[in-house]
Amino acid sequence: MDPQTLTELLDVTVLERLETIDDLPADDLARSAALRKEGFSAEVTAALLTQAQLRKEAVGKFGPYAAEMLFTRDGLAQATRLPVAAHHATRLLAGHDSEDVRFADLGCGIGADAFAFAGLGAEVTAVDADEVTAALASFNLRHLPGAEVSHARAEDVDTAGFDALWFDPARRRIGRANARGATARITDPDDFSPSLSWVLETAAQAPAAGVKLGPALDHDLIPAEAEAQWVSHDGDVVEVCLYFGTARQRAGRSALVMGERTLLVHEDDVPETDEEGIGELGSYLLEPDGAIVRAGLVTALTGPLQARRLHPSIAYLTTDTAPTGPAAAGVSAFEIVDVLPAKIPSLRKELVSRGIGSVVIKKRGADIVPDQVRRQLKLPKGDKATLVFTRLGDKHIVLLTRPLER
Repeated sequence: MDPQTLTELLDVTVLERLETIDDLPADDLARSAALRKEGFSAEVTAALLTQAQLRKEAVGKFGPYAAEMLFTRDGLAQATRLPVAAHHATRLLAGHDSEDVRFADLGCGIGADAFAFAGLGAEVTAVDADEVTAALASFNLRHLPGAEVSHARAEDVDTAGFDALWFDPARRRIGRANARGATARITDPDDFSPSLSWVLETAAQAPAAGVKLGPALDHDLIPAEAEAQWVSHDGDVVEVCLYFGTARQRAGRSALVMGERTLLVHEDDVPETDEEGIGELGSYLLEPDGAIVRAGLVTALTGPLQARRLHPSIAYLTTDTAPTGPAAAGVSAFEIVDVLPAKIPSLRKELVSRGIGSVVIKKRGADIVPDQVRRQLKLPKGDKATLVFTRLGDKHIVLLTRPLER
C-alpha cells in the first residue's frame, strides 16, 4: 500500500463504507462493480476489498478486534497472535507494576505487541521505519491512550529511560509483491530491519528486552546470556523469542506449547543419558509439538511420557502406554495399528484389503512427497487412516495409525 492510497483509505467516508462492506454481494467482482458505481476510485475500491479480506484472515490472530483494524498482507503475516502477545507482555512486565513501565516497541509493525503492552496499562512508545506501517499501527492503537506511534528507524530512538525494549525486526523485503500481495522473505539476519546484530547488542544492554524472530532461527545465533523460547499456539509454531535481563527466566533453550493445555519444556529437562530401547517400536507413536522439535528438546519428553525415540535423529517417539499427565500436551498421539510395506504396490494392496480409501500422510526421515504418494496409491473410496512414513533404525517403514482422542 502506498501513502496516497492509505490517505484515501483513512477518509471517514471510506472507513464507514468498509464497516458496511458486507452489505454488498460476496463475490469480489460484484463488490468491485458496486463500489465503482458508488463513485469510489479504482485504487480505493481495491483497497477496500483488500482490507475486507485481510480483516477476515486476521480473526484467527486478533479475534473480534480484527473488525476495527487495518492491515498490509506482510504486516498481518508477521503480526503476533494476541494470546502470544499477551505472553510477551507478561514476560517483560515481570516484577513491575504495569502502569509504571515504559516500553519501547522498536519495529512495531501493525501494532500487535504494542496492543498487548498498552492493553495491560503500560506506557508504550512504538516506532516503525515504514511510513505506511507506522500509520496503520497508529490507527490500530487509537483506542489505547498509553500508546504513541511514530514513523522512525529503531536505530534512531534513544532507548535510555525505557524499562523494557521489544523488537520484531522486519523479515520481508520492501518491493515487488507476489500474486497474494506478499513480498520475499529475508534470509540473512543482518538484512533484517533493523539488523539482528544491532538488535541483539541493544537488547543485551536493556533492563529487560524481548526479540521476536522466525522459528527457523539457527541455534548458533542465540546469545549465551539470552533465553530462547520457541512458541506454538493451537498447534502452529509461530516464533522464537529471545529474552534478556529481567524478562529472562532461565538462560538456554525452552519451548512453550499454548492452546487448550499449556506445557513449558526447558533444556534443563533433557536427560543426561540416552533413553533405553531406542528403535524398539511400541504400541503408540508420539509426534512432538513443532516448538519442542525446533528447540531441540524432544528427548525432554521421554521421561515424563515413558517414551523412547524411533531413531536417534528423527523427532518421533514411541511408547507402550497412552500418554497422560502434563507432558501429554506436548505431543499428538497415535495408536499403531500395524507396520505396512513401504513399496507402493504392496502398500496399496494392504490398504485396499482393509477398506481404506483416504489417507493422511505424515513423514519424518523419509524421502517422499505426500501428494505424489497419494496419487500413486490410487485408492478407491473407503475409510480414512493416517500413514506415517519414517525409519526404525536403518529400515524404512510405514505405520498404519489411528489418532488418539484428547
